[in-house]
Amino acid sequence: MTRYLLRRTGLALGVLWAAFTASFVVLYLIPGDAVEAMVSAQDVPPSAAELARLRATYGVDEPLIVQYGERLWAALHGDFGDSIQTGRSVTSSILDALPSTALLAGTALVLAIVGGGSLAVVATGTESRWARQVLLALPPLAVSLPTFWVGLVLIQVFSFQLGLFPSIGGTGLSGLVLPAVTLALPIGAVIAQILAKSLTSALDEPYVTTARAKGVGRTGIHLRHALRNAALPALTAIGLLVGQLLAGSVVVETVFARVGVGRLTVQGVTAQDIPLVQGIVVFGALVFVTANLLVDLVYPVLDPRIVSTPPISRRKVRT
Repeated sequence: MTRYLLRRTGLALGVLWAAFTASFVVLYLIPGDAVEAMVSAQDVPPSAAELARLRATYGVDEPLIVQYGERLWAALHGDFGDSIQTGRSVTSSILDALPSTALLAGTALVLAIVGGGSLAVVATGTESRWARQVLLALPPLAVSLPTFWVGLVLIQVFSFQLGLFPSIGGTGLSGLVLPAVTLALPIGAVIAQILAKSLTSALDEPYVTTARAKGVGRTGIHLRHALRNAALPALTAIGLLVGQLLAGSVVVETVFARVGVGRLTVQGVTAQDIPLVQGIVVFGALVFVTANLLVDLVYPVLDPRIVSTPPISRRKVRT
């Protein structure tokens, strides 16, 4: 178990380093100058000496490898520098926007798991063939719908037509419902697809036949026998979909005019604010690897063979 945890933790740290390096390279390949973009709104254009002073202040006048080393060392200490656009600490800006995004993403994830899981269980458990086909056709339809289009339709129906929820900028529970449903819909559909396929395969396994022979009912077979074995692929998908939750929050927070990490990302990219965008990318990678690490820790609980199976040695493979 210790070796399993160390291997997973090492992979998570490698993903974080790769995300930091990739964001650094990509952001410096984008055409344009962040310092010139920052001062472009001034009435009087800055002098060459003023631009040089600003570049020295933000450290963008040094060789690329030096900038990479300094930013990596600072990031290891939790310091991503100051935003070129606002002058505020990047870490403080992210922490201020985090509660709203965390509430939105957490609520959407719960809705996706409950809704997608329930749909898969009901679709594979019903005895009606046409009902099963109709229910199993819903997830592909939900996945194919663009997130921003779903948000606009929900605003049109539930805000403008029915007046049940605020359209934009709402606070509290009423302002959370429509954004959370918009974000949960495609993720819940993916969970439903994967879980339904796993449940269908699990119901054909010999242990299910044995359970039926012992007189276990249809509901008992579904919930006590097949669901536990079929949950591993869906659990893997949930870990991977955390990244999609963060990416989807960019669109949802823009459509519903919510303040959060998503809108902060749009502002940073628009202004070519390299420290801010890099801090958000590393933060997103940290959330992603943490979620997947937690999923890896749950695997042995569902299937102890994952940690008890010895790795195949190279010597054995050669023979």
